[in-house]
Amino acid sequence: MTRTVLITGANGLIGSQVRKALAHRYELRLLARRPIEGVEATVADIAQFEAIRPAFEGVDSVIHLAASAAVQSPWDAVLHNNIIGTYNVFEAARQAGVKQVIFASSNHAVGTYEMLYQSDPDQPTSRIIDHLVPVAPDSLYGVSKVFGEALGRYYADHHGLRVICLRIGWINAQDAPEGKPFAADTTMWQSMRDFVHMVERCLEAETIRFDIFYGVSDNPHRLFDLEHARQVLGYQPRDNAIERLRERGRLE
Repeated sequence: MTRTVLITGANGLIGSQVRKALAHRYELRLLARRPIEGVEATVADIAQFEAIRPAFEGVDSVIHLAASAAVQSPWDAVLHNNIIGTYNVFEAARQAGVKQVIFASSNHAVGTYEMLYQSDPDQPTSRIIDHLVPVAPDSLYGVSKVFGEALGRYYADHHGLRVICLRIGWINAQDAPEGKPFAADTTMWQSMRDFVHMVERCLEAETIRFDIFYGVSDNPHRLFDLEHARQVLGYQPRDNAIERLRERGRLE
């Protein structure tokens, strides 16, 4: 039986790629703030609960990508989209009997470690942080992602949802790192191909009640742990930032 998957933020940079990549495997529902040309979607603001609630009916898994994505997002936007909107998504999923929510968290939920351990773009870090470190947000945006993770844990423990939080490193429109080899944006880079693979592994992970994984490619000198995702999800990234920099002529 084909699984039905709802993608929020389906018109964003990541959402657009994910829906195209998953269309051949799943029955997709799309939720977006604006219409998507040539594609059927529910158009609604995730902060409006009654407007989004019908989109969750009959859904097996939700990939929650919709958010104010900029780390500099002001509090009003963070509150509207990342706090109220994320609560609405989890609550709508609960009411509709959805089995699983995959929440797009962020490296900024632990971004203070980056500031402490990876401050010199010319020097590799010797530290690795895993999913067990205390949260250390570096911004109000990061705080909102910590909120989403905590909310997910609550809905997993008390409402029976299966929740996976992905602390996404850095995905960009160029699908390539832009900094120096040891710069934080290079070491935490994740290719779109690897992110889609990670989401596919999450969708098939039917025994995980709650967990947190870092969304990065197989980059040398990375700050964020990959072994947990490899062992638990079966995540096998195919790309790494240094090879991509060489491909683009940025390294000899």
